[in-house]
Amino acid sequence: MNTPTPGLPAIDLNLPARKNAERKAQRPLPMPTPGDQHAIFQAILDHAPLVIWMVDAQGRMRFVSRSLCDALGIAESRFLAAARYTDLLPTAVAAACRQADLECLAQAAPHLTQTWLNFVDGHAHLLNITRLCLRERDGGVRGIVGLATDVTERIEHERQLEHIAHYDALTGMPNRALLADRLSQALARAKRDRGLLAVCHLDLDGFKAVIDGCGHAVGDRVLVEVTRRIKETVRADDTVARLGGDEFVVLLVGLEATEECVGSLQRMLESIQQPIEIDGTALKLSASIGVALYPADEQDAETLLRHAHQAMCLAKQSGRNRYHLFDAASDLRARSHHQLLQQIRHGLGHGEFELHYQPKLELRTRRLVGAEALIRWNHPQRGQLLPAEFMRTVENTELEIELGDWVVATAVEQLQQWQQAGFEIQLSINISAYHLQSPGFVDKLGACASRGGACLQRLQIEVLETAALEDIAGIGALIKACRQFGVGFALDDFGTGYTSITYLSKLDVDTLKIDQSFVRDMQQSKADHAIVQGIIALARAFEMHIVAEGVETETHYQALLQMGCEVGQGNGIAPPMPAADLVAWRGHRPA
Repeated sequence: MNTPTPGLPAIDLNLPARKNAERKAQRPLPMPTPGDQHAIFQAILDHAPLVIWMVDAQGRMRFVSRSLCDALGIAESRFLAAARYTDLLPTAVAAACRQADLECLAQAAPHLTQTWLNFVDGHAHLLNITRLCLRERDGGVRGIVGLATDVTERIEHERQLEHIAHYDALTGMPNRALLADRLSQALARAKRDRGLLAVCHLDLDGFKAVIDGCGHAVGDRVLVEVTRRIKETVRADDTVARLGGDEFVVLLVGLEATEECVGSLQRMLESIQQPIEIDGTALKLSASIGVALYPADEQDAETLLRHAHQAMCLAKQSGRNRYHLFDAASDLRARSHHQLLQQIRHGLGHGEFELHYQPKLELRTRRLVGAEALIRWNHPQRGQLLPAEFMRTVENTELEIELGDWVVATAVEQLQQWQQAGFEIQLSINISAYHLQSPGFVDKLGACASRGGACLQRLQIEVLETAALEDIAGIGALIKACRQFGVGFALDDFGTGYTSITYLSKLDVDTLKIDQSFVRDMQQSKADHAIVQGIIALARAFEMHIVAEGVETETHYQALLQMGCEVGQGNGIAPPMPAADLVAWRGHRPA
């Protein structure tokens, strides 16, 4: 009954009825004579927007409105002379109409169908048809009245709206909404068939430069060409969707092995990086692709898309023009890392950090001469955390600079409080090379100097030897700039790097700190003993102070004293402690 019709053209729906109305509007309606009800009803039916007809129980046409005659291009006389539908309509349509009549005769309720008919305008029209039986007074069936409405325009409009809702206007590819639907269906099939599918998030490299240099119109043409190239590299069952801008998602389905996915990815990369000719200009782009594989990444559709995006970002960070497969273990580490960063930032803003101070003793006199400030995090759930449990998380990030600035400000404030209490010692703080080289470090230190006054002359910055070696000239210049405020500098963990005497002479530091690894084993290792002895001699040669870390026992203490080491620190002397405890500890000497 419903004859399928390939793609509908964009046409003016209800065209025959409208043309009929226009023609009839040009001539006056016939005025029936008084009492001529038949003429009145005929005029109404002829001018009604509905297509109306009537057949008897045997299927013979008894009435037809002129709108149907005009729409089909069939004279009214021919309609009324026809014995059956097949005398007027194509065989399939005629059979469907007769079948609908029989079904209507067999039921009490109105009978509803949809039928395609070719109109005289050369187009197929979709009609919504309602059939009603006429109940004779004696209960017999007199015939059937058919009422039809042309819904072609409405259906076409709905199709256009659906296309706009599900397809990208520029490339004609599925958009995000349709992609979500197709991905859900593909996942369901893959789960049922235990199949393999790949979600590939593709982002163009260098597209912004095209927009900036050539404009958006050229950018649109580039996107259309890239879309065509991507489509050529995948199979008909695969989906290429545009999310917006220069971002695409390619859904590869029905894969037998991961190697099939890799082959498609390689073809995409190779095709996209070929020059694109636009108005005589060759534009060159590449792509970064992130891939989430199911069932290796056994997640829902939304999570697979997110994982593919994360993998794409890693592909960009790794150098672009490549693909990266999502790894669940790496993602877990990344999420844990991100959560810890958020907790650190929250803790910094809510006073969860504090400084503890480890005493430094002059070994010969056992006099307290200084302390090293060491950061502690009073975590609300995990208790007090040492730097090793969180500082690696912030390495080379803006948060490392924020933490470092807090350490500097807190240390200067503590020096001021001690000075007011008549307690004056040198205080050293650890500053990373990343923080030291960050923009504005010298200016911020100068601001501390203006607030702290002479306190900065008792502040010492410790820089790792290995970090200083990475940029001798840059670190040397920064040390020199900070020296103007009276700040001292020490090379921390000295001996673990490869500082030559030439390099050491270029760094304006006043103290070398012997790494605790050498001190700990110097009694058992002749090599470590020689290293400690050599560093002490080197410090003397350069007229620098020397501090030994890792003094854990009295044996360490006495050995370093005999070697001529000036200052020591370590748990054998005292562990790090809060500021108030350090003041109380003053005057204490190891036994």
